[in-house]
Amino acid sequence: MIGSDVIRRFAGQGMEPTGFPPTGTEPNMTVTIDNTIDPNGITAPEPSGSPLDAEPPTVARVEDGSRIYGSGGTEVVALDHVDVEFASGEFVAIMGPSGAGKSTLLHCLAGLDRLSSGRVFIGDRDITAAGEKELTLLRRDHLGFVFQSYNLVPTLTAAENITLPLDLAGRKPDREWLDEVIGIVGLGDRLTHRPDELSGGQQQRVAVARAMVGRPALILADEPTGNLDSRSGGEILRFLRLGVGDLGLTVVMVTHDPVAAACSDRVVFVTDGRITDELAEPDVDGVIDHMRLLGR
Repeated sequence: MIGSDVIRRFAGQGMEPTGFPPTGTEPNMTVTIDNTIDPNGITAPEPSGSPLDAEPPTVARVEDGSRIYGSGGTEVVALDHVDVEFASGEFVAIMGPSGAGKSTLLHCLAGLDRLSSGRVFIGDRDITAAGEKELTLLRRDHLGFVFQSYNLVPTLTAAENITLPLDLAGRKPDREWLDEVIGIVGLGDRLTHRPDELSGGQQQRVAVARAMVGRPALILADEPTGNLDSRSGGEILRFLRLGVGDLGLTVVMVTHDPVAAACSDRVVFVTDGRITDELAEPDVDGVIDHMRLLGR
């Protein structure tokens, strides 16, 4: 599961001060550290305006990716020659048993873990060998995260938690976009509340809004409904669905829940570190049947 360490790395703690744009200025959208990443090639999709028959661009992909921990008798193969792509404007669920490699795949997409072999791309940019500073900027400016445990800053209000990624980048929020995101997650009357004044479902709404506010190229959600009751979990899934359908965002979500997976456009099944099946336009019964066929 992606945890609180991401907040520290997402926020750039431990980076040299020059890693952040000066407060009150627009960030430099071309990162030239080591000349390995140029975020000009990593852009979130526009919600409309593309021809209906055009193939959506690939937002992220893994090519022949393997992740191996340990060696010899203690070797664990978490990912085993994985090939997978995620298209712009797509909502993808990743399912599989515990230990199958789902979260490892998410970590590698986020640059929080590194493949032992193979390559990872965000947009057209190969981030496989990127340095920590480049990856921190990538996460800050182009990725959104939704955690199972919310990971809100307890001393900040809901509004301040939502705009935290932009504040860290020294960017002012697009007021119209911010209002639209807040409207989608239904937090208009809770913006001045701190996390301990919000229910679990409301805290996760804040987390979803925080993930959306910077118009990221990709939102990575690790068990976003895992700590919620069925009603609150259903609301979070609806908000993610609206983010994809209404705002043109892209979501990749790890889940154990067939109901959650059925809210996606496509389910990718992972078993023993390998992608063993996919299901387009899923429903709950179809997801359960596929899991049974996989013997899980």
